[in-house]
Amino acid sequence: MHIAWTSFLVALLIIMIVPGPDFVLIMGNAVRSLRKGTEAALGVITGLLVHATLATLGLSALVAAVPTALLVVKVIGALYLAYVGFMTLKTANEATEHRQGRGNVFLRGLLCDLLNPKVMLTFLSLIPQAMDPNSAPLPQAALLSAVTVGVFALFWVIVVPSARQLGNLLSKPKIRATFERVCGTALIGMAASVLAA
Repeated sequence: MHIAWTSFLVALLIIMIVPGPDFVLIMGNAVRSLRKGTEAALGVITGLLVHATLATLGLSALVAAVPTALLVVKVIGALYLAYVGFMTLKTANEATEHRQGRGNVFLRGLLCDLLNPKVMLTFLSLIPQAMDPNSAPLPQAALLSAVTVGVFALFWVIVVPSARQLGNLLSKPKIRATFERVCGTALIGMAASVLAA
């Protein structure tokens, strides 16, 4: 079994460091508290596990092959990203203690990842390119999917605690409100890009 590890890991690294909805959601919570950032990251990682399992079993390929199903996923995902973005904008000026208790951060992370069609398409486009066509596909897909989830989990283990340093700067209400407005606007922009794709 000759998996194209080098090209796979390089592509995965590029995908990982380009900020997307998951990154914005996790960082927005991580600067508030380590606990909130960890909960958001765990939600996103759980979503990745679901995507990895579905991609390995081939169900995601079926959804991607049926344009109507993919369109429904895109619309739901875009609406959810827009909702999170608008809620972030709405709460940007509220007191920190009121914001921290609002909503289930793990669930937000999970839904943000599950409803992002780009994550599903990443699994479907990246993993097959690295597979050895002369070997059994299921073990390769399972291994590559597991590595993808593991690499992202390691990334968040490093990034979330680091975000707390940014949190010290954002302890000033005006700076934090500006940061949250940027995060909210970015999520709404990403929702529009998902619909336009």
